[in-house]
Amino acid sequence: MWRIQKKMKNFLHIRDIPVRDLKKIISDAKNRKAKRKRLNTLDTDKDKPLKGKILLQMFEKSSLRTRLSFYLAIKQLGGGSLTLRPEELHLGIGSESIADTSKILSTYGNAFMLRTDSDKKLDQFKKYSNIPIINGLSPSSHPTQVLSDIFTIQEIKKKSISKLKLCWIGDANNNMMNSLIEVCIKFSVALNIACPKDYQPNKLLTSLIKKQKGKIKIFNKKEKAVKNSDVVMTDKIISLNDKVNKRKKLKSFENFKLDTKTMNLAKKDAIFMHCLPRGSEVTEEVFLGKQSKVWQQALNRVYVQKSILLYCFGKLR
Repeated sequence: MWRIQKKMKNFLHIRDIPVRDLKKIISDAKNRKAKRKRLNTLDTDKDKPLKGKILLQMFEKSSLRTRLSFYLAIKQLGGGSLTLRPEELHLGIGSESIADTSKILSTYGNAFMLRTDSDKKLDQFKKYSNIPIINGLSPSSHPTQVLSDIFTIQEIKKKSISKLKLCWIGDANNNMMNSLIEVCIKFSVALNIACPKDYQPNKLLTSLIKKQKGKIKIFNKKEKAVKNSDVVMTDKIISLNDKVNKRKKLKSFENFKLDTKTMNLAKKDAIFMHCLPRGSEVTEEVFLGKQSKVWQQALNRVYVQKSILLYCFGKLR
């Protein structure tokens, strides 16, 4: 029987989730991380809130951190996971529709995490599934990564994100940046964006930025954007979803490389963050330097993913 899961919630885009719920997820992640200091990686949390639950995962794009973090997240919460290979499923290509696939997943699993090359697929799974759908990355959004980044920033800085100044250097029209802008609007965060003119945020986000009364600013020179920032962030110039002339795009970003000279324009205690994998957009000195928090940032995906799962299951404390 196709069961009905009560109080289930999807986690698809930051813009869809009330700010109070985003804050609850971050607070819960902080509490759960603190309680695991004496536990081994595969030890379950004492309360085992998702005992008996199974998370189905599918990756249409390469994944390292998202794959590992969700596996550990559900494991530590007392549940289990199963990774499905997209080439082994129909997904609307063969004789079975996405609607029917969704219902089968809803019958066998308790939640479905999808990293996809199509936002339309996310919408279809949301429409036909009877279990929570989690966006592990899509062409327009990377919500789990960005919320984890906010958690990491507050953990390190020991301040509310709304009291800090963020700087993004790089492509401002990709999934990471879309979600970062959405979360900065939700939390009323000061954000400076440095990018070439041809790689500014999309029209919808640009219109929303204009309503933020100067909280979010766009610059075409990295030096102006990074000045007095608390956090400096960047991303790989050629992302997972890019279908562009790579040589041309890389050339457009020649003046936006994050080096020590640029980093020194930020505050003395500024931190550097990168969602990984890295490319030529940052120097070795900055990436491996004292201000870099990329490894802590990557590990924190586990803790925030756990609280996202609890949110989806209606079990967030």
